[in-house]
Amino acid sequence: MDTPMTLTGLLRDVAAKFPSRRAISVAGKFDLTHSRLHQLVESAAARLVAAGIKPGDVIALTFPNTVEFVVLFLAVIRVRATAAPLNAAYTAEEFEFYLSDSESKLLLTSAEGNNSAQAAASKLNILHSTASITQAEDKEAELSLSLSHSESESINSVESLGNDPDDVALFLHTSGTTSRPKGVPLTQHNLFSSVNNIKSVYRLTESDSTVIVLPLFHVHGLIAGLLSSLGTGAAVALPAAGRFSASSFWKDMIKYSATWYTAVPTIHQIILDRHSNSPEPVYPRLRFIRSCSASLAPAILGKLEEAFGAPVLEAYAMTEASHLMASNPLPQDGPHKAGSVGKPVGQEMVILDETGRVQDAEVSGEVCIRGPNVTKGYKNNVDANTAAFLFGWFHTGDVGYLDSDGYLHLVGRIKELINRGGEKISPIEVDAVLLSHPDIAQAVAFGVPDPKYGEEVCLFLNYFWLLHNVYIYVFFLK
Repeated sequence: MDTPMTLTGLLRDVAAKFPSRRAISVAGKFDLTHSRLHQLVESAAARLVAAGIKPGDVIALTFPNTVEFVVLFLAVIRVRATAAPLNAAYTAEEFEFYLSDSESKLLLTSAEGNNSAQAAASKLNILHSTASITQAEDKEAELSLSLSHSESESINSVESLGNDPDDVALFLHTSGTTSRPKGVPLTQHNLFSSVNNIKSVYRLTESDSTVIVLPLFHVHGLIAGLLSSLGTGAAVALPAAGRFSASSFWKDMIKYSATWYTAVPTIHQIILDRHSNSPEPVYPRLRFIRSCSASLAPAILGKLEEAFGAPVLEAYAMTEASHLMASNPLPQDGPHKAGSVGKPVGQEMVILDETGRVQDAEVSGEVCIRGPNVTKGYKNNVDANTAAFLFGWFHTGDVGYLDSDGYLHLVGRIKELINRGGEKISPIEVDAVLLSHPDIAQAVAFGVPDPKYGEEVCLFLNYFWLLHNVYIYVFFLK
């Protein structure tokens, strides 16, 4: 039997407590209750066991945002294996790297398959299986999984299989912008802790509902959108197309009585643009809107709140922390500050200088954390682990400061700060100033080599009054 400190155990408890409440809707197709979702997961888990999947095996999954992904992901971690979600848009070469680096034993895809992923799996002698879930009229949704199995025997073996908090449930890679992508293993307890942190700070309950707009192969959509909802007994809706669609977003939000949504600033901007050009006749009453994964300019935050009448709560997260690290609170729990990513949630956070000394309020340094949601270390990467866990803290690589109220303000990535003649310039702060101008739709500041100053500030701007996709480069001069 699962311990209460695992994600799998939490979801089992939810299915028992809220069996008839809606868990997942596939827009325009069918709904699954928490009870039926649990049954499908157990059935899929039994088939995985019968096919020879053992604890510790890594199973790669590449799907759109579909119910098949949700069921198979939960089934994989249910059998104490490790789920490795992959972007379906990867090239064959990229799939080959990620499948090899994760040491995957099986590739799972939709019934339509994925040619690039299958080619890579074939080259690496990795088995491939497909999954589909359909629902005939007046019947329950059924799972079809192309794995050989003897289900009657394997169901018994799954029922007797308990999950451990230290089971590695999820394996993802960092983006690898400055080096080879690093593998990040996250345990059942990491995911359980993060889900509870998210539930707590946003006061999620079984009455909440959201529409998933972000890909489920990243922690933002997977943990903040999907798992935190399911772990509360709440409901999620998956777009019919398997991905975000601006034209259907608000229709789905209204149809499924959504109370909140979470997205990256780019999607918030798309939603705002559509509101400006083609507003909906009515919008749902939302408890809050959440923004994470990139800096949200205060000007955009203000426009979102004005347009949709809900507080916009900016948060701070990363893969190594099982997503959430800090967030602005709901209005009843404190002010939300534009330009800040809020207060630490469920973990310790400090600002350290290069010697490991804790900095005072308002003094910038590296943001460092520790807590039950934080990975125990990168896979097979001693050098990265030595650097990341220096002084007993996990080092995020972000520069920021805590204000006198304990709110975190990010200045930028250590490696992205622009060093102009010895003066460290924060691209985030430049972006925020630019986006406060009413004529500027999008802006990004970055450093370029300069023979005099070492680096110079370059601006990439998109004006509202210019034709779409016409940009201007402007160099910062002092």
